[in-house]
Amino acid sequence: MLDVTYETVEDLLPGRLAKIDEDRGKIRVRLDGTAPLPDVVRQLNIEIRSLMSSAHWFQLWRDEIVSRDTPDQPLSIEYILHANVPPDMGVGLAEDKGAVRVYICPSISTREFATWMNPATEDFLAGGCWFQLYAGEIIDNSPEPNRV
Repeated sequence: MLDVTYETVEDLLPGRLAKIDEDRGKIRVRLDGTAPLPDVVRQLNIEIRSLMSSAHWFQLWRDEIVSRDTPDQPLSIEYILHANVPPDMGVGLAEDKGAVRVYICPSISTREFATWMNPATEDFLAGGCWFQLYAGEIIDNSPEPNRV
């Protein structure tokens, strides 16, 4: 099962405003909770491009599997501050073939952003169109099998 969690922390290296850690079926997005949201979003886009360049993530788009190496639309995720997202919504996600855009209300704090992203990401992954290739194993959003 895929698990993506956003959290604010205060222990990132100086100048490091965002850090993404990947493990089997897990992504941990750590954000500097004291930094201004525009600065965090800028660093988060750098971090997510690095993660996506690993070519371990895939999207099922209709009957096609899209990866970082798909010629006409390589897989990407982008975080965008957008004035049309109201504060009581926090974030909105839009998906197309090979592209996910996370629209963020620019007036919320970094801590609020992390809080909004957790349920939004959970709902997004519940669609079952994303999977990870980890150590030769395909991890999707299906429940984990019982392990003995």
